[in-house]
Amino acid sequence: MPKGVSIQVIRRLPRYYRFLTELEAQGVDKISSTKLASVMSSTASQIRQDLNCFGGFGQQGYGYSVPVLREEIGKILGLDHIHRTVLIGAGNLGRAIATHLNFEQLGFKLTAIFEKDEKLVGTMLRGIKVMPDEEIERYARENDVDTAVLAMPKDAVEKMIDKLYAIGIRNYWNFSHYDIAKQYDDVIVENVHLSDSLMTLCYRINEKKYQT
Repeated sequence: MPKGVSIQVIRRLPRYYRFLTELEAQGVDKISSTKLASVMSSTASQIRQDLNCFGGFGQQGYGYSVPVLREEIGKILGLDHIHRTVLIGAGNLGRAIATHLNFEQLGFKLTAIFEKDEKLVGTMLRGIKVMPDEEIERYARENDVDTAVLAMPKDAVEKMIDKLYAIGIRNYWNFSHYDIAKQYDDVIVENVHLSDSLMTLCYRINEKKYQT
């Protein structure tokens, strides 16, 4: 991957991939940057600038091959590599994540689920038997786990992160509000703050209200 690509460009790539997947499913074989921009509510210049960071992929007078561009963006995102992943937290949030996300199509293989609540241990989720969280260390070492999805409260992550780091897990999809990167600066973390997103929606609703 080229060096110096901004995180803003990287964060737009999944959106390109999603729209291209939908277009391919509709039988669209090729598309211009102008048409793609219209579909995505973006601009043609923005799309060309983003894709030029990785080589461009388009042909003058032809545009982009939808299946080829989708495949290339998938490779850039690393979707052709599978990361062995565990989910920690089988409560309401954890169940929603496990049930509704197709990890395998997104570069990850969910191999185990762990939970502290004894009432949930032993239940089945996504065809996986929920295990007690004290088994995480053994399982991660025996199965080369490199990624953890943290669907737990902030205080639970704070108590567990040292253990996870010690067994070699360096990649986190973090739904708690605990700042893992502040404690370990060599980890890769994607923080998901649902409350922040909801507050942003609230702001935008109120802003529109005051403009009318």
